Amino acid sequence: MKEYTFDVERTKKEVIAWIQDFFEKNGPGCNAIIGISGGKDSSVVAGLCVEALGKDRVIGVLMPCGVQKDISASRKLVEHLGIRNVEVNVEAAVVGLTQAIENGKCENMDPVEFTVQTKTNLPPRIRMATLYAVGQSMNGRVANTCNLSEDWVGYSTRYGDAAGDFSPLAKLTVTEVKAIGHSLGLPYDLVEKVPIDGLYSGKTDEDNLGFTYAMLDTYIRTGVIDDKEKKAKIDRMHKMNLFKLEMYPMFDPKIDFAVDWK
Repeated sequence: MKEYTFDVERTKKEVIAWIQDFFEKNGPGCNAIIGISGGKDSSVVAGLCVEALGKDRVIGVLMPCGVQKDISASRKLVEHLGIRNVEVNVEAAVVGLTQAIENGKCENMDPVEFTVQTKTNLPPRIRMATLYAVGQSMNGRVANTCNLSEDWVGYSTRYGDAAGDFSPLAKLTVTEVKAIGHSLGLPYDLVEKVPIDGLYSGKTDEDNLGFTYAMLDTYIRTGVIDDKEKKAKIDRMHKMNLFKLEMYPMFDPKIDFAVDWK
C-alpha cells in the first residue's frame, strides 16, 4: 500500500502563497469573486482568499434559485468572514432561458425538449455567468471551487461550477479540503455539511455517486480500494470525464506563419 500523509498546515500556507502569486501576476489589486453555496468548497476557498488577500478584496456572491432552504449557510459564511457580498436570485434567468429555448422557433426540426440533465446543468451555468458579470463589474477574478475528488469522477458542470480563473482546491481531495477548513477555523457545520444534489430529491452527492468520498479519496491517494465493482465504476467515470479537465480540441492547420502563436 502506498504510504500517504497530509500536512495540513504546510499545504494551507502553500495554497495561500499560491493565491497571492496568482493575483500578483494576473491582477494586482483585483478582487476574488466567489460563489458562496454554504458548503465546504466555497467556504474553504473564501477563507483561503481572505487569508491571502485580506477580507476587503474578497466578494461573495450568493445565488439561490427561487427559495433555497439552506441559504442561511451561505449568509453565515460571509458574516463569519466579514466579506462584502451580494445576493442574486437566478430563478428568473433559469426559467426565462428554459422557456425561451423550449418555445424557440424551429425549422426542419422538432421543438427542443429539455432533458433532466439539461435542467440540472442550466442553473450552474447561469450562476457562472452571474459570477463573471459581477467579476467584470467589480474588478475581479472568479474562483473555481471544485476539488480533486469531484473532478476525478466528473461530478461538476462543464462551463458551470467547473469554470473559473483560478482553482485553489483542484489538486486537493474532499478529505484534505475539510482538514484545511477546520485549520482555518471555519464554522464546523459548514465544513462538514453533507453535499446534496440540488434537485430536492433528498439524495446526497454520495448517494448519486454510489460510493463515499472517503473511499474515493483513499483510492486517489493510495490506489487501494477493496470493492472491485466500485473500483470499476470510479475508473470508468474518471476515463469518461477526463475531457472536462482538458482544453477543448482545436484544429491546427499546417501553415507556416510569420509569427509562432503557440
